[in-house]
Amino acid sequence: MNDRKSAQCPTFPTQHSPLPTSPVELDQLRYFTATAEMLNFTRAAERCLVSQPSLSQAIIKLEHELGAALFERLGRNVRLTPAGRTFYEHAMRVLGAANAARDSLRAADQWQRGPASIGAILTVAPYLLPPILRTFTRKFPEAKLTVREDFTAGIVQAVVAGELDLGIAALPIDEPRLVVEPLFTEELFVALPARHPLATKRRKLSTADIIDESFVLLDETHCLGEQVVSFCRDRKFQPTVTCRTAQLLTVQSMVALGQGLSLVPKMATAGSAANKGIVYKSLGDDAPKRTLCLLRHRDRSPGRLVEELAALVTDGSESA
Repeated sequence: MNDRKSAQCPTFPTQHSPLPTSPVELDQLRYFTATAEMLNFTRAAERCLVSQPSLSQAIIKLEHELGAALFERLGRNVRLTPAGRTFYEHAMRVLGAANAARDSLRAADQWQRGPASIGAILTVAPYLLPPILRTFTRKFPEAKLTVREDFTAGIVQAVVAGELDLGIAALPIDEPRLVVEPLFTEELFVALPARHPLATKRRKLSTADIIDESFVLLDETHCLGEQVVSFCRDRKFQPTVTCRTAQLLTVQSMVALGQGLSLVPKMATAGSAANKGIVYKSLGDDAPKRTLCLLRHRDRSPGRLVEELAALVTDGSESA
């Protein structure tokens, strides 16, 4: 009987007794505010998803720690004491601050799980994107990343339509709705079969060396294929095309088989299985070049995750 009475009517330190120094816990504040609002221990316990005895004991402990009664016990119902009403205001502020801090941390972390999308033209994506995307996915493993390969027109349209956050293409890009940021300029090298007489002629070739040669080119849907044909026409000759294909890897394979020569961007000349049997030569000062660029929509505000991806593209381009 005495134990029950002491559990329902806790005693507190007198004004001459030192107040306890145990820290107040957030769960105690949640149990207290729920009881203060429900004015019923049982309903407060249900709201907090704990047993009624656990909630009651937590509040009794809180009252002991504060050295003041927070509730007047009236059977199953309770009401706040003056000290309880004062403490309720402080408890709500503390819980509000704790919730705000929690939400802030969740928001700070949530951006890393967001979506980000990037597209690149087909003669760039296999060479430039893999190291960039490898770094990105390592830094942001929970990001929802979308990658797209397409022709220039497809990449431009996708960025304009908001289907892609970022695009990588080659200049010129004539689209006023896009911000066009140049990344780097690279040379196009002459790709020759390893047994071709020009392969051992000298370090650099001239345009005159390739005028009478057969060419293996990308088809006309590729901006690179158009660029090579334009380069030849600007130098007053029409290339003899023995093969057109949709893939740069196929161009290299056909060159290696002796079906002709081609002009290939520097990024595609690095050591790989596709370059077996091929020798690359520069045209020196007359060499054609292409400038790659990063595309964004002018009126869209990218999130932090997209900005991180864009920064990796810029950094990766500087080392390309």
